[in-house]
Amino acid sequence: MYTKQFEIRWSDIDANKHLANSAYINFMSHTRTAFLKENGFSLMTLSKAGLGPVVFYEHINYFKESFLSEVITVSLEVSGLSEKGTFFKFEHNFYNVKGDNLAFCEIFGAWINLNTRKLTELPNELLELTDQFPKAKDFKILTKEDTRISSRRPVNLPFED
Repeated sequence: MYTKQFEIRWSDIDANKHLANSAYINFMSHTRTAFLKENGFSLMTLSKAGLGPVVFYEHINYFKESFLSEVITVSLEVSGLSEKGTFFKFEHNFYNVKGDNLAFCEIFGAWINLNTRKLTELPNELLELTDQFPKAKDFKILTKEDTRISSRRPVNLPFED
C-alpha cells in the first residue's frame, strides 16, 4: 500500500468547517501523481511517451469528518489493470492519526495518446513497471467491458437550428 500524508489547510475546508469534497479530490490526485512518479511514470516520462491519464469516474464514500490542522493519510492501491495497461482502477482510503477510516474512493481511468486524443496501450517499458504496483486484495484484470459497468451514456440537449 502506498501512502501520503497531508495537513488540512484553511483552503481545504468548506462552509461546514470540515474537509471539503473538492479537497478529497485534490489529495487523491496529489497522491496518485506522487505514486506514479515514484514508480517510473514521471511527467517527463509520460510527456516523452505522449501519454496522459484520463478519469472516467471517481466514487467517494464519506464516513467521518476531518477538520482544520488535522493530519490525514491517503492510501493508494491498484485494484485493476488491463492486460495492455490501457485501463486502471485505483482505491484510495483516508485515515486520521488514530487510523480511523474517514473516506473511501474508487477511481477508474485510462491512458490516452495526447496527439490522437484516443485511448492507448502503455508502451512495454511502462507496462513492465506496473508489475510492481501495490495491488488490492480484490485486484482484477480489467477489460473494455469494465468501462461500461455503470451503464451511463451521454444524453445531449436537443439541438435547434
